[in-house]
Amino acid sequence: MKISSFRDLETYQLAFAYQQKVFGLSKRFPPEERYALTDQWRRSSRSVGANSAEAWAKRAYLAHFTSKLTDADGEFQESMHWRETAFACAYLNPDVNESLKADEVLLGAKLGRMIQSAESFCHHD
Repeated sequence: MKISSFRDLETYQLAFAYQQKVFGLSKRFPPEERYALTDQWRRSSRSVGANSAEAWAKRAYLAHFTSKLTDADGEFQESMHWRETAFACAYLNPDVNESLKADEVLLGAKLGRMIQSAESFCHHD
């Protein structure tokens, strides 16, 4: 499949689906978590896709592309931390937590492969 925009990237699609799950689940968190866990998890999960999209726009420069992808990975790692925190606080049931972990394994693998093969995404002179 030809990739003509960031929307065509599997990494972006998975990141967007993950952020939407986080948004839906975090709606049920207690009000006292609004400015802590809820906002932090939503922000970091949204940043994975946002940084992937920005990386796509910067693919003319390998270093910039890789930098934005590593930013996406950092936000992804933070999102996993917030999921673990939400589970530890009993805001997620075990089945939901396991489902999110499975999503994270897939997204993390795709993002990692994209970082490892960054050159193949970049423009060549």
